[in-house]
Amino acid sequence: MTLLEFKTALQQVTYPTLLLPNGTHVPGHFHVTELALISKNFIDCGGVARLERKVTFQLWVANDLDHRLTALKWLGILKKGELDYGLTDEPIEIEYQGQTIERYGLTYTNGVFNLMPLFTECLAPDQCGIPTEKLPSAGSCIPGGGCC
Repeated sequence: MTLLEFKTALQQVTYPTLLLPNGTHVPGHFHVTELALISKNFIDCGGVARLERKVTFQLWVANDLDHRLTALKWLGILKKGELDYGLTDEPIEIEYQGQTIERYGLTYTNGVFNLMPLFTECLAPDQCGIPTEKLPSAGSCIPGGGCC
């Protein structure tokens, strides 16, 4: 989800509801403790220099059960970020405390924000020699077939 998509979705709810991948809800009294613009300069495995920009929100659950972050308040946090950091339409990630700080992508369906697992991938498979065809499943490899 991008920043613009997130803002549009926030305008459709009063209190944001967030669902973790395991089906449990982030407690409704969560805080947004941080809005960050993350810029990452890196070189992929094919030698191409890249720049990635993301907006992250760090969520924290405290003991104040009466706290409820409204969508309007979250939009206010975003407005400040847009003014201070020049945010445009960057992708959004959510940081949430699990066994460690966990990072998630975000989707929106039927009034609920779904925290989605993130995965790594090769950004230059044509440069790394990664085969594009699917390797045979375990047990179907034969000697001389190139998969053993």
